[in-house]
Amino acid sequence: MSGANPERGEAALALGGEVLTLRPSFAALVAAEEELGPLFDLVERAADGKLSLGDLVALFWHCLVDRERLSREALGEAVIAVGLATVTPVLKRLLQQILAGK
Repeated sequence: MSGANPERGEAALALGGEVLTLRPSFAALVAAEEELGPLFDLVERAADGKLSLGDLVALFWHCLVDRERLSREALGEAVIAVGLATVTPVLKRLLQQILAGK
């Protein structure tokens, strides 16, 4: 069962039998922006279909509520295992949250 709260902008990410919660908090988005560059550029790359796998995993990693559950590399491997089509709705939810806010 997911503990993700859509009212807080959270998204549930189902990977390998586990459901992880992603929360695009201010701190998470600042950390993502420090690594990936401006968030508007990230959103534009995603809209243009030019978001790299590394960018996607980095955004998920920074928004991951309980990072102690798995390493960043394990997160990336799990994303590949379930496929991009499975994680795209979660990415869309995070990007909408970045643009619209709470």
